[in-house]
Amino acid sequence: MSSASIVIGADRAFTFDHVFAPEVTQEQVYEDAVLPLVRQFLKGYNATTGSGKTFSMGTGLSTSSAISDTQGVVPRAIGDIWTSLEKRATEDNKFSYSLEVSFMELYNEDMIDLLNPRLAIAGSRGPSIREDSRGNMVLVGVERKAASSQDEIISFLHQGTLSRTTASTDMNRTSSRSHAIFTVILRQQGRRDYMTLDNGPLMISKMHFVDLAGSERIKRTGAAGTRVKEGISINAGLLALGNVISALGNSTQQGKRQTHVPYRDSKLTRLLQDSLGGNSQTLMLACISPSNKNHAESLNTIRYANRARNIRNKLSRAQYFEDRGSEAAW
Repeated sequence: MSSASIVIGADRAFTFDHVFAPEVTQEQVYEDAVLPLVRQFLKGYNATTGSGKTFSMGTGLSTSSAISDTQGVVPRAIGDIWTSLEKRATEDNKFSYSLEVSFMELYNEDMIDLLNPRLAIAGSRGPSIREDSRGNMVLVGVERKAASSQDEIISFLHQGTLSRTTASTDMNRTSSRSHAIFTVILRQQGRRDYMTLDNGPLMISKMHFVDLAGSERIKRTGAAGTRVKEGISINAGLLALGNVISALGNSTQQGKRQTHVPYRDSKLTRLLQDSLGGNSQTLMLACISPSNKNHAESLNTIRYANRARNIRNKLSRAQYFEDRGSEAAW
């Protein structure tokens, strides 16, 4: 449903762009909420989709290129992206494109390249975040894999998922112990003339798929030892993300920019800085429980998402002409 409301109790009502009932299929969630962002991405705009549920994102170990009823956001988006690009390339022989992917996780405030996990095993310095002269977030030391087919993209997703950190808790047998970001980078270019090799402008866009680890209460998860440390790190990152969302939302509502948005409080907020306050069209999928015993967690999640909805990004097409320095940004 579009522009629907959630009512909790007699005095708490929240309005969102979409509200889905528990029986709604994965396909409907994708087509209603995510597919519009995929279309924008193909037009050259940056896009970000994020959720706290691996099942919804489709980054679990069951990932495959064959679309099933339970398939999540990422495999469906990859299929639509590849089909659209191949169709355009077939219909327009002046058009060319290339796709690259990266996959990384943030575990206990350490960034790990899931497509090259040997760096972490060898104790080498992992990826780092820098800011370029244009104010864009730049990831240094992250491997980007060129993809020549839809199946190859899915294989990279599966490869990274196998390296991701998971563990069992009292609430989830395969709980994600890290935040993960799967990124698709698209370069599109067309020739100006059939008879020459004169190329048109190169257009680069990126789409982030963010699988957040869910917030945890130690008493309910039964965490101990390493699990406690992981839970504290997860909660700290989500708290920092919530503070950034609140600051940006308040700035939008007041019609002016606040003097300080705390992006630097966490690597998670640094990684998502371009998506939150930049030129990316961003979607947050907030998953809540229908159970009364989870009422407090559900209400906190709804409030979290409601603050995110107040943010208004300024969109601009990510176009770069033959400038290798610009290409290096991602």
